[in-house]
Amino acid sequence: MAGVTLRFAGRQLSQRSGSGAPILLRQLFEPKSCTYTYLLGDRESREAILIDPVLETAHRDAQLVKELGLRLLYAVNTHCHADHITGSGLLRSLLPGCQSVISRLSGAQADLHIEDGDSIRFGRFALETRASPGHTPGCVTFVLNDHSMAFTGDALLIRGCGRTDFQQGCAKTLYHSVHEKIFTLPGDCLVYPAHDYHGLTVSTVEEERTLNPRLTLSCEEFVKVMDNLNLPKPQQIDIAVPANMRCGVQTPPS
Repeated sequence: MAGVTLRFAGRQLSQRSGSGAPILLRQLFEPKSCTYTYLLGDRESREAILIDPVLETAHRDAQLVKELGLRLLYAVNTHCHADHITGSGLLRSLLPGCQSVISRLSGAQADLHIEDGDSIRFGRFALETRASPGHTPGCVTFVLNDHSMAFTGDALLIRGCGRTDFQQGCAKTLYHSVHEKIFTLPGDCLVYPAHDYHGLTVSTVEEERTLNPRLTLSCEEFVKVMDNLNLPKPQQIDIAVPANMRCGVQTPPS
């Protein structure tokens, strides 16, 4: 498996690693679910990954990968989303050689399952997997190996966080995940969330540690707030979750 470090049954499969060159980063947007998809690439090897692709914009993403002369190794999901269907299944068809990836704890199907501490490598770069459950049991945060960027999924949003009232969510677990797995990163580490509903694109660990109105509360106060949000059910949840449990896998055309 070129470019990935994963543990299977006690074995560690490791390929080349290292950094030292500017990373290619593109932040892409899907307006219906306000989802950010992130394309990361190594300019030298041309190896790339996509984080949190969306079904409706998979063709757009595949076209960008081709235009930039990249080879997409992995379509990676931070968790089993409830508000959109992942594009990872379709991307496997559009870009042969691409593999779908999700946390083993999500319970969802994928080509590769990751766990806390695993590294996903592309060229000279790697993303460290940090388990950050609470929004769902299978949520993970991906941290670039120099700790300059964190892709937090729905665990940590800009001045907010993912809700905890469905998909086995737990407010107390989410609070500890963010404080122990994300807020322990350097203050200038850039925070890239899976969604934003106010037009914001990026934050930092220090900003969220000091300015996030929910996560600067005590754990007890945070749980009380999260338990009383009274938000409507996500519109696509009944369609999205079953599809995402299959990681959006679609049968390639014969």
